[in-house]
Amino acid sequence: MIVVFDAKCLLCNGWVQFLLRHDRAGRIRFASIQGQEGLRLLHEAGLQVDGLQTLLVVEDKDDGGRTWQHTAAILRILHALGWPWRLAWVGWLVPALLRDALYRLVARNRYRIWGRSETCMLPAPEHAGRFLD
Repeated sequence: MIVVFDAKCLLCNGWVQFLLRHDRAGRIRFASIQGQEGLRLLHEAGLQVDGLQTLLVVEDKDDGGRTWQHTAAILRILHALGWPWRLAWVGWLVPALLRDALYRLVARNRYRIWGRSETCMLPAPEHAGRFLD
């Protein structure tokens, strides 16, 4: 599973740090929208960086290569982390229209609320292999 994220967004960076701490199996990899691999994955999913208001999750080819966005992406990631995070699966009971409306509201205001970094996050050496260029 590859998580494509905005490396200049402090909320997004916090999410990546959370995933690095809780993905003990090391199955999740990361690609920033500021890098070539992230841009390629966005393009393949039909998304553009300008005005991007979603997290993109790309499953590995052997898992079907499917892509997920918005709250579906978050729920897929939490499911992949295992227990107790898998309990978030009950979020599927909330209609996507409502879940994703709230998600887009947060995404539109993420820089204003959490801030923005002028430089991209650099992973710790022990996690560097999980980040794609």
